[in-house]
Amino acid sequence: MLASEIELVEFTPAHLEGALMLSQQAQWPHRIEDWAMVLSLSRGVAAIGHGRVVGTAMATLYGDDVATINMVIVDEAMRGLGIGKRLMDFALDAATDRECRLVATQDGLPLYEKLGFRENARIVQHQGQIAAISAPQGVEWATAADVAEFAALDQAACGMNRRNLFALLAEHGRFAVIRRNGHISGFGVLRSFGRGELAGPVVADNAADAKNLLSFLLAGREGNFLRVDTYDDSGLATWLTESGLSHVGGGIAMTRNAAPRENTTIHTFALASQALG
Repeated sequence: MLASEIELVEFTPAHLEGALMLSQQAQWPHRIEDWAMVLSLSRGVAAIGHGRVVGTAMATLYGDDVATINMVIVDEAMRGLGIGKRLMDFALDAATDRECRLVATQDGLPLYEKLGFRENARIVQHQGQIAAISAPQGVEWATAADVAEFAALDQAACGMNRRNLFALLAEHGRFAVIRRNGHISGFGVLRSFGRGELAGPVVADNAADAKNLLSFLLAGREGNFLRVDTYDDSGLATWLTESGLSHVGGGIAMTRNAAPRENTTIHTFALASQALG
């Protein structure tokens, strides 16, 4: 197939089955429901060749300031034809002048650097079957009325207005919360993803609170398969391994057109996903 035979079209739900086949080829864990969730928050593009999906990319827009570029994948038989660059150009155009963030693999790093992305952190992926964990004191299940405050706390931690994401998480996940002096000081989310479940985002003042939130979410779920994506300097790696979640890889967090960030005492300890930040 020639590069000139590849057409870029808007990514719609009709392309989800083809996208799923691509991610299975690349050994990504995503279910069609995981693709659909990202698409519902994003503007996407599909590369079509001879009637089938041979590449995808999405820009997930958070407010007017930030976007994550994600789900960038090209059929392994079609690489080297410049499809990845065309997909990225579309995603960056969709993001307009926003700060853009992504998590890169080593293979994608050269292209992203050429497009102006610069490394700012390392992501580590932990997954496996959960060991027996006791629920800690001081953490409880959240109520529906807490979701707006979660979104505000998340924005303070990561600099993204993700109220659209939190509306979905409220439908599909469960929230744990730490309250102090009448205010929420940390929260965590557990939802279905891939081979089992994913814990994240987890937002807290410190690593001890992050561990307690994760412990509460995982208590009583021993033997279930779980994934956590965190930062390499989060202070959680040893504890996650002891909890049955092996370090199985990760990625390189990169930013383009990075805006200045205000200092904050609240931090993100686990991502919503590598796609969603």
